[in-house]
Amino acid sequence: MIEVLVTRLRPDATIPSQAYAGDAGLDLSVCEELDLAPGERALVSTGIAVAIPTGYAGFVQPRSGLAARHGIALVNSPGLIDSGYRGEIKIVVLNTDRKTPFHADRGDRIAQLVVLAHPEAHLREVAELPSSERAERGFGSSSG
Repeated sequence: MIEVLVTRLRPDATIPSQAYAGDAGLDLSVCEELDLAPGERALVSTGIAVAIPTGYAGFVQPRSGLAARHGIALVNSPGLIDSGYRGEIKIVVLNTDRKTPFHADRGDRIAQLVVLAHPEAHLREVAELPSSERAERGFGSSSG
């Protein structure tokens, strides 16, 4: 278990929490009312900031229930929070529903934060990469 420090930037901000013991995601809530017309996107404040420990990164991901029931997507999903970032967590949401507006009240869960360990990457330039079974086949190359 790791400790992630969190601070409220606004007194009405909701501290992220897990819905169920063992959940990977910590629910992030809106800190202001949100109204999105069909096809509209917005930058949403959570009112919190976190200190992700060195060697870890935070990933802001969509909530599947909002996607399935209301067509709410995150534009830059997953959003990456590096360990050195100390600013407010803000989320770019998009209403993909073609007909129905979306409304969220202050405190409603809008996304989730997953904190994962990551190895430090060191790039080494080489003249040629080693071969692999996939080689240069790109996106969708394994479908028939």
